[in-house]
Amino acid sequence: MEKEAKIFIAGHRGMVGSAIYRKLQKEGYNNLLTKTSSELDLRDQQAVAHFFRENQPDYVFLAAAKVGGIVANNTYRADFLFENLAIQNNIINNSYLNKVKKLMFLGSSCIYPKMAPQPLKEEYLLTGLLEYTNEPYAIAKIAGIKMCDAYREQYGCNFISVMPTNLYGYNDNYHPQNSHVLPALIRRFHEAKINNEKQVVVWGSGAPMREFLFADDLADACFFLMETYNEPNLINIGTGEDLTIKDLALLIKDIVDFKGELVFDSTKPDGTPRKLMDVSKLHNLGWKHSVNLENGITLAYEDFLKRN
Repeated sequence: MEKEAKIFIAGHRGMVGSAIYRKLQKEGYNNLLTKTSSELDLRDQQAVAHFFRENQPDYVFLAAAKVGGIVANNTYRADFLFENLAIQNNIINNSYLNKVKKLMFLGSSCIYPKMAPQPLKEEYLLTGLLEYTNEPYAIAKIAGIKMCDAYREQYGCNFISVMPTNLYGYNDNYHPQNSHVLPALIRRFHEAKINNEKQVVVWGSGAPMREFLFADDLADACFFLMETYNEPNLINIGTGEDLTIKDLALLIKDIVDFKGELVFDSTKPDGTPRKLMDVSKLHNLGWKHSVNLENGITLAYEDFLKRN
């Protein structure tokens, strides 16, 4: 990407978009296009078309999405499917119409089949049934990947798709109902500590295994791939390392310094048993993460304290 290039970051106020924004600024890119959701509704076809015609971005990072944890995904199924399809359809199609040089579409590891072999290789996409609780979100993301590949095939667009693993970091969502597991645990342990509670209850058995990547590491990988990767099909972004939800909870309990007891409510759903990314494709290109989980959670907790 040329230093003077006009770069549109869709979703710049979210955890991922803000990390990409910081990374681009750090690398000396200052011609960055951003719009808040109140300034530009990305679900509005006409508004997005007008924005692209007026601004003519050279590059696009599509990090905008309606996101949430297991409860939100399962409760607002129609919203997750419709809104995510609308956002990505509008941005991908208008990137083609306005001759964007390159677009990066950010997906999610939930695109893979629930019972796919571990670790998850890129070629496992569409080889089995999805996890029911986040199926609408996953279907929208799969459609985005296929849309990028279809526009590449039919129109020669340099549109690429990346699949991050579970993310956490600065500007995360700590909403009590709609957040992901790691930020939800930070909040829960912090509030229990402040209120001198005797225990924290965690949903599920604690047995499922998850992989976590610091959002600034993701931004670094996205920048690296925007510079070097020009292929169809998706590429995984992760650490290649995972741990049980129980071990994650114990680590967060330690970092937050909560002295009470940890209890697992096995009547609540566990979700997918394991989700570990195969990141050999990315490693072979020459990129690896640099922030380990303990340091990353410490930074995330400091950010949570500043913002709350």
